[in-house]
Amino acid sequence: MENLTVHFESTPNPQSLKFMINRQIVDDPVAFTTSTEAEESPLAQKLFGFPWMQGVFIGHNFVTITKQDWVEWDVLSEPLRELIEEHLRSGSPIIGSASSASNEHSTEQDSDPLVIQIKKVIEDEVRPAVAMDGGDILFHKFENNVVYLKMKGSCSGCPSSSQTLRMGIQGRLQELFPEVREVVAV
Repeated sequence: MENLTVHFESTPNPQSLKFMINRQIVDDPVAFTTSTEAEESPLAQKLFGFPWMQGVFIGHNFVTITKQDWVEWDVLSEPLRELIEEHLRSGSPIIGSASSASNEHSTEQDSDPLVIQIKKVIEDEVRPAVAMDGGDILFHKFENNVVYLKMKGSCSGCPSSSQTLRMGIQGRLQELFPEVREVVAV
């Protein structure tokens, strides 16, 4: 692939690093937290070959890698950048089978006008902002005036994720929808 570039950026989560790619690599973001889950992704399988691997999140144009705390990024970042770039240049598949869709939790709530509006705000405002930090947040359900969200990529386990959830997402949703009492991560 000509003109392919991969560079890395820090994220708010000190255990995660975001590897930016100058083109789209998947249609639907997908997260892996174990080598068994990673079986559907040849790239994630390669990454889970390292003993310090904790998670891989493949976004539209980035890969976020979360490591265990006993190894440092200064040792890992450049070799990982090279591995990702080499995988992409080889033309090997990123995802070998259909990845899970963005909206993983489909229920009868999908026809509820409030749920539709909440999902739209999450899709249009929250997800793009969180993707800039190497993560993703997906709607899970709305129950008893509580919005439940799944945090993926660098958001999962990030020290500042609870603040983002409460001060950012919850505040925005309550501003738009007074019915929302709380936002909780699942």
